[in-house]
Amino acid sequence: MKKVVLAYSGGLDTSVAVAWLREQYNVEVVTLTVDLGGGVLKEDVDRRAISAGASRAYVVDGKERFVRDFCWPHVQAGALYQGVYPLATAMARPLIAQLLVEVAHKEGADAVAHGCTGKGNDQVRFDVATHALDPSLAVIAPMRVGMGLSREQEIEYAKARNIEITISKESIYSIDVNLWGRSIEAGILEDPWTAPREDVYRWTVDPDRAPAAVEIVLGFEGGVPVSLDGERMDPVALVEKLHVLAGEHGVGRVDHVEDRLVGIKSREIYEAPAATVIHRAHRALEGLTLSKDTLRFNRIVADELAQLTYDGLWFSALHRDLRAYAASSQRVVSGDVRVRLDHGNAIVVGRRSPLSLYEKSLATYEADDTYDHAAAVGFIEIFGLPLRTEAARHGAVGRHYGAAWTWTDPLLEGLPTRVFDAPSAAVK
Repeated sequence: MKKVVLAYSGGLDTSVAVAWLREQYNVEVVTLTVDLGGGVLKEDVDRRAISAGASRAYVVDGKERFVRDFCWPHVQAGALYQGVYPLATAMARPLIAQLLVEVAHKEGADAVAHGCTGKGNDQVRFDVATHALDPSLAVIAPMRVGMGLSREQEIEYAKARNIEITISKESIYSIDVNLWGRSIEAGILEDPWTAPREDVYRWTVDPDRAPAAVEIVLGFEGGVPVSLDGERMDPVALVEKLHVLAGEHGVGRVDHVEDRLVGIKSREIYEAPAATVIHRAHRALEGLTLSKDTLRFNRIVADELAQLTYDGLWFSALHRDLRAYAASSQRVVSGDVRVRLDHGNAIVVGRRSPLSLYEKSLATYEADDTYDHAAAVGFIEIFGLPLRTEAARHGAVGRHYGAAWTWTDPLLEGLPTRVFDAPSAAVK
């Protein structure tokens, strides 16, 4: 092994990892920092990497690619892990892994490295994605294979080697951030009975302290948002603007006990203001433009796609094919959705689309109703035929599992009932 490309954040762990890799493996270290938004890109991160001993430092702005190629396909599919988590961290990993492999090829490296521990999901995502893209590359995880220094030991290690680090108060939480979401775990959150303290949150105000409610309009084309309040915006600008607006109204807090890939249940707090609003608006627009059967099948696809992403299988054939289906199903999901941001809630209050399947003349109960009520009789006759046949042959299903309904156990006698008789004079 001669050269390693390290996923580098500029923090203490990865700065120490640069020197540790050089010393333990006698290799040249190239660093890769990917800016995925959220305001966490450290100033002069390239200079920090060189200070730590890297021979070359790459800094890549991946925000637009992240939103366009990773966030938007999940919006189209409505994919939320276990129905709540917008997969911000999980979606970022395959993009970083792909860039690690590309830099490794560019640099002629024979290995990549990351700063994951042996307990979480990210180690699986990085390792599996890297080997899917290039099985010949070795993957090194210093925190998993022996570096294992305490914070104090890392600081001393860095000082002894003149590595430039910024020493700040250590957070009691483990945090990962990109522009699609902020993930928080550990500390007091490890007790699922304990309510999160306000210091957990950075992007969303306390809903009780949020300002008066406002309404916004999100415009969609092909299942992805393209405008906010009538203004067309590029993907990153739209997410960033909606992020601030929804966060100011306390929207986007998620408190979830989820099932990690490695078999552990973990209590996670997420802040995802923009993702929360976009997913909710998208679901409402789908309800207006897609058929009942498509909506039903899309829920299956959403769960499968979310699970694959969470498990680090982005580069599998199934993930690719499900993304293709989701994109195809969204051809008609275009229109506007009006959302009310109200003290922590994102409430859909209106939707419209030129491709809407909603037909007012059929749905209305007013005089302009065009629905043929008499036709319902024949529909019910045919629809109920299998059930009537079953009841005639096997008996109607009663309250008790496997038992036929009988009038010897009438339901009416078990319910509070009042009976009113009409005055005798009124009876003719």
